[in-house]
Amino acid sequence: MADATQDRDEPWLSSEQLRDWAALVAMLMTLPVSLDAQLKKDAGLNLFEYHVLVELAEAPGRTRVMTSLAAHTRGSLSRLSHAVSRLEAAGWVQRRACGGAGRRTEAHLTPEGWRKLQESAPGHVRQARRLVVDALTPDQLEDLGTAARRIVAATDPEVAATLLSRDRDAASTADDAGQA
Repeated sequence: MADATQDRDEPWLSSEQLRDWAALVAMLMTLPVSLDAQLKKDAGLNLFEYHVLVELAEAPGRTRVMTSLAAHTRGSLSRLSHAVSRLEAAGWVQRRACGGAGRRTEAHLTPEGWRKLQESAPGHVRQARRLVVDALTPDQLEDLGTAARRIVAATDPEVAATLLSRDRDAASTADDAGQA
């Protein structure tokens, strides 16, 4: 049990900070629920399963080792295994043993899974636009992205590095397209 005097020494949030903190917590609680509900209704997928399909679609050869996929989806191996089992039963993902040291399994996005992702993406993007992108001005959205990246850097530097790498890749691709 923590020392009570230590708790009193912690600086409390100001009323303005508390207001913004409460708004952030409310967003973190309601946004995933809304995104999940749309995907379940329109595509028969939950948000985590959709994210698994996206991560596989973006992987070289549309394949990732399960441990790598767990890291990319920010899910435990157990949660990922359950999701992949469901996706596999639907024919959208295939698990297979992969070579190399140790017993490793990889997940592969099937052609049916690729089609499922393509069918599911427009509704998900519409919902993301409705709930976030179109609800904010371009400057507010940019500020939200900047704030989110800073928070992720504080909570999980590895995830922040992945986001930074993707930002650099996107900028490089845009630069290459501009020079073509």
